[in-house]
Amino acid sequence: MLKIRLGVAPAQGSGPAEFAGLAERLEAAGVDSLWLSELVYSPEVDPMVGMAHALARTSKLKVGTGVAILPGRHPVLVAKQLLTLAGLAPKRVLPVFGLRPARKAEHDLFPVPEGRRAAVFDESLTLLRRLLDEDDVTFEGEFFQVSGVTLGPRPAKPLDVWLGGTAPAALARAGRLADGWLGSFHTPAESLAARLAIQRAASEAGREIEEDHFGLSLAVADRGLSPELTAVAARRRPGVPVTDLIATSWPEARRLVEQHIESGLSKFVIRPGHGDFDGFLEKFQSELVPLQN
Repeated sequence: MLKIRLGVAPAQGSGPAEFAGLAERLEAAGVDSLWLSELVYSPEVDPMVGMAHALARTSKLKVGTGVAILPGRHPVLVAKQLLTLAGLAPKRVLPVFGLRPARKAEHDLFPVPEGRRAAVFDESLTLLRRLLDEDDVTFEGEFFQVSGVTLGPRPAKPLDVWLGGTAPAALARAGRLADGWLGSFHTPAESLAARLAIQRAASEAGREIEEDHFGLSLAVADRGLSPELTAVAARRRPGVPVTDLIATSWPEARRLVEQHIESGLSKFVIRPGHGDFDGFLEKFQSELVPLQN
């Protein structure tokens, strides 16, 4: 039986003032995990800083990035951050990485050679995985070269690195290089197809991804679809009905989560489609937490 777990993301547009105290509140409420997006031109907290804050103020809550951008960052520095967090909060650090920012205006903040972002991502992941798994790393790649790098103690349980992405190349990359996948703006049928594509790519690479390492980020717009959320869905998935991608009520959220579970997904990040986190958390606990096993 798949281990079903549901976490939450902060309310849209919430900043440091709203974030302060959120982790303790979620832990007291028994929430499994907190997920932080990388949205630079916004009030939202930086995911790595936010993770450090939340982990330091809790003892059980897991904290993840959903998602952070890897190409444009040096893998050695990212590995150092993750190993430090994992050493301070064992088994509670959940990194998920993506290819490029969701907002086009932020692309230049993560510079890579023109036309080589996918290649940089592949090499960054390869080096990052070695840095997380090995004590002494020498690497000679096209974009990164390191010699005899040692970053300090590694956690007893190796860190899992998950990826986002929806394109065929992204799914193949997840199969070749990742430990899991966190999708978004997928219908249940598309989640099934994505999971199978990732598992095929993993098998072709001589790897296996654990069956409960497939998840989805789902927005719940129970107070109406905002123009911004509708625009994001249309941009990400043109031609797909928005109600197949975003829940517009809590019964609909439960129905969609159940259908994604039938598609083989077991980890979910539930995002509020409005700014009232109090009302969101109450409904999340009553309507969706009972799906956990």
